[in-house]
Amino acid sequence: MSGRSRRGIAVTILQYALGLAALAWLLSQVDLGRVVDLLATLDATTVLAVLAVSVAGLLARFYTWYAVIDPRGPVRFREAANTDLIVNFVNQLLPSRLSGRVAAPFVLRSETGIAYTDATAIAGVHTGIYAVLYGLTAAVGVLAVLGRLPFGLIVLLAGSTGLYLAAGAFVLLAGTNLELLDVLLDRIAGLAALVPRVGSALADRIRGLTEFTTDSTDAFRALAASPGVWLRYALGWTGALVLAPAARVVLLLGAFGAAFEPAILLPVVLVAAYSVTLLPLTPGGIGVTEATATAVFVALGVPGEIIVPVVFVDRFLGTYLPAVAGWYPSLKIDTSSLAPDS
Repeated sequence: MSGRSRRGIAVTILQYALGLAALAWLLSQVDLGRVVDLLATLDATTVLAVLAVSVAGLLARFYTWYAVIDPRGPVRFREAANTDLIVNFVNQLLPSRLSGRVAAPFVLRSETGIAYTDATAIAGVHTGIYAVLYGLTAAVGVLAVLGRLPFGLIVLLAGSTGLYLAAGAFVLLAGTNLELLDVLLDRIAGLAALVPRVGSALADRIRGLTEFTTDSTDAFRALAASPGVWLRYALGWTGALVLAPAARVVLLLGAFGAAFEPAILLPVVLVAAYSVTLLPLTPGGIGVTEATATAVFVALGVPGEIIVPVVFVDRFLGTYLPAVAGWYPSLKIDTSSLAPDS
């Protein structure tokens, strides 16, 4: 095993350990018996309402993929749903949140049969718009609580929000300028041509990649420049990442006899509180996200023994349960469809 492999394994173990430590710390701050008692008091109406909101939020998430796939060709909603579930499964399973995004083009090709050029463009546009919308919404949330949170928390949330905005801008800019790689590919092909016997064929293969970058750039630009794509995506994203989580939290807080004031700011504050998921600290942000969100809402006046079960239920229904559900469709990925386009 190479030194690099050992370091990678060590980092992965450390990230999982950090997540477990964060969860342990969070649970140590509350009376677990009290938490269990609170959850047991939920009436059937509240439970059904929370589940209904969660289903609506999940459908909205599926729609974000449908919004960027459909313009490139007919797609069934089920295919978009499977894509979302599998990508989320990979994101939560592995330490880096980029893992699922890197795998997305392969998942898209397996689910829909589209070319890699289109699949790469679709995955990139989905990532870029997601990050921009998240960053903008989280920024509003940070500004809304400026002066009401400890300085350290403000710095953490502002930093993660800035990373979302930077990542989104970078992905959208890079995706619309992939042809800039053509000069580099041409130089690499020139060097490859010097290789005895196979140099000519190898150079031709490398130069052939310029066609891929051109086609993928055209597809990316068409999607990223479409107001309709942005509008449809934003509708799905808002339902999945803003309205559904906020509704779950409001329903649960009300059932437990607590409230967040002013209630109108809850959706954007919740997005900001969860923004640390982008930081590569733990797989899927597990542990660290719950601890950060709890710290934010406690600082804003919500009792800790109430917000802890609320955050756990919200994260379980909105993030972890869909990720587990993505395991099943991932087993059905058609590996034969992952061969390069001829």
